[in-house]
Amino acid sequence: MSVIEKKLKDRSNAQCELCGNEHDLQVFNVAPYTDESLEHSILACKTCIAQIENPEEIDLNHWRCLNESMWNENLPVQIVSWRMHARLKNIDMLEMMYLDEEALEWAKATGEGDDDEGKIIHKDSNGNILEDGDSVVLIKDLDVKGANFTAKRGAAVHNIKLVWDNAEQIEGRVENQHIVILTQYVKKTK
Repeated sequence: MSVIEKKLKDRSNAQCELCGNEHDLQVFNVAPYTDESLEHSILACKTCIAQIENPEEIDLNHWRCLNESMWNENLPVQIVSWRMHARLKNIDMLEMMYLDEEALEWAKATGEGDDDEGKIIHKDSNGNILEDGDSVVLIKDLDVKGANFTAKRGAAVHNIKLVWDNAEQIEGRVENQHIVILTQYVKKTK
């Protein structure tokens, strides 16, 4: 157990900071941050994380918990609550929440709450929409700058992360190296 995970368990009384579940807890870094820290992470259950990362798997009944978590004193929990209310189009709840300008900017960093017109959409080489957590395959050999290796065509990249401010970039692991990949060189897998 990492030091941050222990501190998050202490902060949350070993419960999911969103729904209160006590099982299958893990550290969830609130995008666009990728570092584990008390300021940028929450302790969440696998159910919450799966639904945050895969919008098509949303169970509306599960997210009734937002009515409590939106008032949590910890900013990362408020940010995730705001994003989920925005995704679920709970406009009344969004209007009740108060986030200062900097926090609101963080909450909107992933595009949640934006009109579909202004939202950054990541697409693979075939035009398929990419989401956090998707798996892709490289369609071309890619020289990886700074890592001294070539990512080979056909290499699978699992559990990708979208670069929130650039629709043409995703992040993933290839040969145990965390790299940024241009979306034009990947194909989404099922």
